[in-house]
Amino acid sequence: MVPTILDHLLHVSELFQRDMTRAFAGTSLSPARVRVLWVLQHQGPSTQRALAEALEVSARNVSGLVDALEADGYVRRTPHPQDRRATVVELTEAAARQMAEMQRDHAALSATLLEAVAPEDRPAVERGVPAIAARLAELVERAEHER
Repeated sequence: MVPTILDHLLHVSELFQRDMTRAFAGTSLSPARVRVLWVLQHQGPSTQRALAEALEVSARNVSGLVDALEADGYVRRTPHPQDRRATVVELTEAAARQMAEMQRDHAALSATLLEAVAPEDRPAVERGVPAIAARLAELVERAEHER
């Protein structure tokens, strides 16, 4: 039987999970905590409500993640400048450096992975992978709303 594109994507997903587990072994970082840091790196300081929306999780879930990240020195909470009931979550300087390094590593790995594809096929891959991700997001969202 010839593997389908889904078979290959599942394999890639598994490999990324293994690599992430290896990369964060010996730290307090879980995939969920790394996602919080990644969102803060890309969106900048955010309220916990904004983080919950970006991560598509409950406010309670974000609160627990932020508590753990704060205890381990990855983030800090500061008062919101306009809303005294809210706090802003931001990366610590050390975490910001770590996330900037992770961004550089991602760019390097992206380039390395794309080298596996013939140069003339790379534009199609660069268009196709985001299109597949968008379609899967649509299908998942539709399935969640049908429940």
